[in-house]
Amino acid sequence: MSFRCTTLALGVYALTTACGKGERAPAPASGADSAMPPPTGAADRVEGFKQPESVKYDADLDVWYVSNINGDPFAKDGNGYISRLRSDGTPDSLEFIVGGKNGVTLNAPKGMTIVGDTLWVADVDAVRGFDRKTGAVVASVELGHQVRFLNDIVAGPDGLYITDSGFDKDDKGGMGHPGPDQVFRITGRKASLVLKNSALAAPNGIAWDSAGKRFIIVPFAGKTIQAWKPGTKTLTPLGDTPGQVDGIEVLGPGRLLATSWTDSSLFIMENGKVTAIGGKLPSPADIGLDAKRGRVAIPELMEGRVEFRTLPAAAP
Repeated sequence: MSFRCTTLALGVYALTTACGKGERAPAPASGADSAMPPPTGAADRVEGFKQPESVKYDADLDVWYVSNINGDPFAKDGNGYISRLRSDGTPDSLEFIVGGKNGVTLNAPKGMTIVGDTLWVADVDAVRGFDRKTGAVVASVELGHQVRFLNDIVAGPDGLYITDSGFDKDDKGGMGHPGPDQVFRITGRKASLVLKNSALAAPNGIAWDSAGKRFIIVPFAGKTIQAWKPGTKTLTPLGDTPGQVDGIEVLGPGRLLATSWTDSSLFIMENGKVTAIGGKLPSPADIGLDAKRGRVAIPELMEGRVEFRTLPAAAP
């Protein structure tokens, strides 16, 4: 399949509702009593980012990392960076890891995951590793011509798994989806293609469901969330969404948290049923989750900000 998005004016990641027509898997709090309250004076909204695409919560350090594309999402321009926020959302270091400084290469960083002391970042056609405490360079794995648009990354049981959304620039300077729709795995600093299927429909967010021993993959160019068990080629549809799904977190067996650009929402899918729990979130990208506090960070890519919302208590 293919689709055409609105123009990428000045290199901005302009994915709007005109598009797409026709580590650790944290355990959620089981109820209000088991959740920690947000930090005193916690921010509801933090401004000042440059195309924030992904947020990752580090439970050990009690901080949030925010990836900033800062320009053309395809370009190897070396100006991407990672911000770090305190647990309450206030900035700790808006330029914690910066392309072009201290030996860092970052072009248009997107999804992030943590393995041990390494923060792994999907970056155009490579995966970068940094010390999560100091920001020092740890590793870089180049995937090169195998991929078009690396998007999200997650730690699986046997390596890192990365979505390739199959986006590319079209002849009018906008963003198209020529495909292919793919998932790669990195083990031992080597990348291999493990899944290629058009039903992934521009795979965006990916999360590991430890209870089901499977990955959950959400589409940007479709509506159906898919489950996939590593080592197989079969996808299992889990249910339909409003569409243009970006971020995904597993809250528990049969319970998912995700964002949709189509209706600017944060929603929960439980056993195939979608319930919106937050709206008025334009360009909601790859979410982060502080599961103990039940606090979600939503990067609003086109608005240059991160919003924080509190999850409703799960039914007993």
